[in-house]
Amino acid sequence: MKNGLANLALIAALGAFGTAATAQDAAQTTTEAPAEAPAVPDMVMGQADAPVEIIEYGSYTCSHCADFHENVFDKLKAEYIDTGKVRFVFREVYFDRYGLWAAMVARCGGDMRYFGIADILYDTQREWAGSSDPSVVVQNLKRIGKQAGMDDATLDQCMQDGAMAQAMVETYEANVQKDGVEGTPTIFVNGTKHSNMTYDDLKALIEEELS
Repeated sequence: MKNGLANLALIAALGAFGTAATAQDAAQTTTEAPAEAPAVPDMVMGQADAPVEIIEYGSYTCSHCADFHENVFDKLKAEYIDTGKVRFVFREVYFDRYGLWAAMVARCGGDMRYFGIADILYDTQREWAGSSDPSVVVQNLKRIGKQAGMDDATLDQCMQDGAMAQAMVETYEANVQKDGVEGTPTIFVNGTKHSNMTYDDLKALIEEELS
């Protein structure tokens, strides 16, 4: 994961569409970064005072994360998040530039649309992330953004925001180091770390916290 961080930092400095930039451009972008980095908040669903907090570390290019959202998350949302028993926090992990770009598109939609875009990204992961050509992946992600109601100008602005990309990578690095995250999905239930699990196993942990 550490080696990937160095590569992602360069990608972030170049911006999502940095393929035309040179190494010198990247160095200039890094030295000219704004004094105050953009804020990169956690993405949260559910009531703030819910008795159980679940934090998921997930990557949009992780197949196990896609399986978790297909087989676990929808049930979790219906039974516990929507009923006020669980506050759900999603923290993005970037294993590659595709995952970073996907997260940038999701955040571009704002808080109200973020989790809806996340659903599309996971449901169609094989389709949008299946190409080895970065330009094809960018166009696939832009189509998802348009499906969520954004236009080309908005998406271009978001995906070329090098300062935000850099801040996202730095936030990701700080979070995974602080919490000792080594793979995805990693699930925290009221502060206790767990690896990927079935819904029945997660439900048992929640019920134990509620009892």
